Amino acid sequence: MTHAEQHGIIMELQDYERSLSRSEREEFEMFVKRDKDDEDLDDISRRRLISLYQKYVPERKRNY
Repeated sequence: MTHAEQHGIIMELQDYERSLSRSEREEFEMFVKRDKDDEDLDDISRRRLISLYQKYVPERKRNY
């Protein structure tokens, strides 16, 4: 996953942040901070971000 794809997924998930559970929201906030610092996510974090994306973003609105 490129940094641009990672950033795009995070930006799309921000619209659904209110739907996240507390633990998922804390984890997502960590992803946002790492994205602001231009850090690439490791494999485990990347898989978790993708699973959140698939869980909360409706399939018809997915770009990645």
